[in-house]
Amino acid sequence: MSDHVAIVTDSTAYLPTDLVTRHGIRVVPLQVVIAGQVRDEGTEVTADDVAHALRSWAPVTTSRPSPQRFADAYGDAARAGARGVVSLHLSARMSGTVEAARHAAKEAEIPVRVVDTDSIAMGMGFGVLSAAEAAEAGTDLDDVAEAARHRANSTRSLFYVDTLEHLRRGGRIGAAATLLGSALMIKPLLHLVNGTIAPLEKVRTTSRALARLEDIAVEEAGDSDVDVAVHHLANAVRAAALAERLRERLPRLRDLYVGEVGAVIGAHVGPGMLAVVVAPR
Repeated sequence: MSDHVAIVTDSTAYLPTDLVTRHGIRVVPLQVVIAGQVRDEGTEVTADDVAHALRSWAPVTTSRPSPQRFADAYGDAARAGARGVVSLHLSARMSGTVEAARHAAKEAEIPVRVVDTDSIAMGMGFGVLSAAEAAEAGTDLDDVAEAARHRANSTRSLFYVDTLEHLRRGGRIGAAATLLGSALMIKPLLHLVNGTIAPLEKVRTTSRALARLEDIAVEEAGDSDVDVAVHHLANAVRAAALAERLRERLPRLRDLYVGEVGAVIGAHVGPGMLAVVVAPR
């Protein structure tokens, strides 16, 4: 399609592959470094690779894409006939990805609007989908960007981790650092606030934590039409069970996605993580 607004995002949106293909979304990968080896998320390293490395306490770090990766994506869009690009990325408070995208946007052949979603995973992904739908409807560049911001800002991202240690090691713990002193005695529930990780509740057992995660997600959905994503790392059985209970408890649920996070987020949350993203329509 020519004379359109192209959509670019990064690999931490964790969008289902069929949706990426259907909407022609360009995905720029972040990198994971395991024991000194740099690999692209999504093609060269898997969540299983990261889970295995974390369980063995091998050193795992992550890295933003280079500005050239974004320049290449914007150039591809221009050559395909796009009149502009909306480029949506994970929170700048967690990664330098937005900074790299903005650097590339300055030199792009066509106008580029870079959006810091203040989120990650499908908290960002739902914004990407809203941008794609707006672009397909013929909306102009700035309104496509605004549609993405509005959807991303209205989502709620809630998650459970088995341990705070991986977040601490990766430097992504944010305000949840206040929980570290009692970390051995609790199972933390966390959420995203203004693009950073913050404590939500402290629960004593895993079973109670997961029950609260479900209840809070239902409370957040209220009586609105919502889309929901359930994410996990090496916790597929519990994720599937949680998704099924949410399907039963949310009468105005529209779309429900269940999937494992990729290597980048996996490196910071650790095996056992469960998350729910609630996105009002």
